[in-house]
Amino acid sequence: MSTNTPGQLSAELQALSDAAGEAWLYALPLIEIATTRARGAARGARLNSFSHIRKLSNHRARDVTTPNNDTLYSTAQLDLSAGPVTFSLPDTGDRYFSLALMDAYSNNFAILGTRTTGAEGGLFQLTGPNEAASGDHIIRSPTVDVWALARILVDGTEDLEAGRAVQSEFSVQGPEVEWHGKFAARSAPWQDYFASADALMTTNPPPVTDLGLLRRIASLGLGRGQFDPKSFTPEQASAIEAGITSTRNSFKGGATSSDSNINGWSYPGNSLGDFGQNYEYRASVALGGLAALPLVEAMYMTAVNDSNKDESTAFDGNRNWQLHFAADKLIPVNSFWSLSLYEATPEGQFFFIDNPLNRYAIGDRSEGLVYNEDGSLDIWIGEQNPGNSREANWLPAPAGPFSLFMRAYLPKPALLDGHYRLPPVTQVLTG
Repeated sequence: MSTNTPGQLSAELQALSDAAGEAWLYALPLIEIATTRARGAARGARLNSFSHIRKLSNHRARDVTTPNNDTLYSTAQLDLSAGPVTFSLPDTGDRYFSLALMDAYSNNFAILGTRTTGAEGGLFQLTGPNEAASGDHIIRSPTVDVWALARILVDGTEDLEAGRAVQSEFSVQGPEVEWHGKFAARSAPWQDYFASADALMTTNPPPVTDLGLLRRIASLGLGRGQFDPKSFTPEQASAIEAGITSTRNSFKGGATSSDSNINGWSYPGNSLGDFGQNYEYRASVALGGLAALPLVEAMYMTAVNDSNKDESTAFDGNRNWQLHFAADKLIPVNSFWSLSLYEATPEGQFFFIDNPLNRYAIGDRSEGLVYNEDGSLDIWIGEQNPGNSREANWLPAPAGPFSLFMRAYLPKPALLDGHYRLPPVTQVLTG
């Protein structure tokens, strides 16, 4: 029998409740990546092998939130438990590409590609955290489970076949490994959610730099492969459930940007893509922008509609909108920029919408884009076609709410350090 007084017991239960909420948030990226892996397994994909997505993402692409419509994707779920894998990357010439390597916690621990390893390609060996390694071009992963995601730029439909040809030259060689385990989804009861988190954390031990959090959640017994929901009393189980419910209700999931609002745009946090101990931001991005790249590779900005008090990031397609760039204020990038339009799910995920032009994004490479005589550029956004003279610069929207994301690949210093800011999206008044 416990000798704690009711007051002490209440404090213990509150501490357990707080730990459960923090642990739920901490484990969310693990769960989301495991869900992505499960989708690949269901389609017959093999571990340690690339699956090449041969089409640009459209409104039917629902596997990963906030897809882009600018690059072909090649994806590989890796298991390094049986030994290293070797990537063979082609010479891509002046075509942008990146191969992001993400650990089980959704951090980009290495990026191969245009910015880092150059266009010449080559062989690169990826080894697990505890493997001995020797030779050239070796990368060590902090976790056994790795997600490799390649992005290969395609300049419109006429360039698609050439892009596919480059994509076909991406390959990975490694041991044959069977898929291991079935894992709970984020909506699962806490018992199943934490059982999956425990298994994933045991396979992929957290870094020592997470020790402070691990000590705070130690009462849950996660990360040792011994989580047992039956070991908790009914009172403790209720406290755990209450802590998770409270965190879910207060969690601002789905955001890849920070809370700042500059000129009608929210800019990404500095730790995007390699999050360190910013666990809440990491969880938010896992839900709303899983596999986001670090800022030096790509910057993601979200347009903010201050006039919509119910949902500040959402715009209304029943109105007409304009994005105007002055001739000397075009986005400073070393590769390309692209504005994408999405609808949001109730859970804070973002996907393309069907539209009459089959146009899901518009940017500096868009075919037929028309600049004004003075070199400035207008992009027209809304459900209604803005007219023949403007259709080339029209990004179609649904009748209801939508959100706008700007991507800038290989941003120049002016964008990275904040000297350059995007112009606002403004409503076009008629009548």
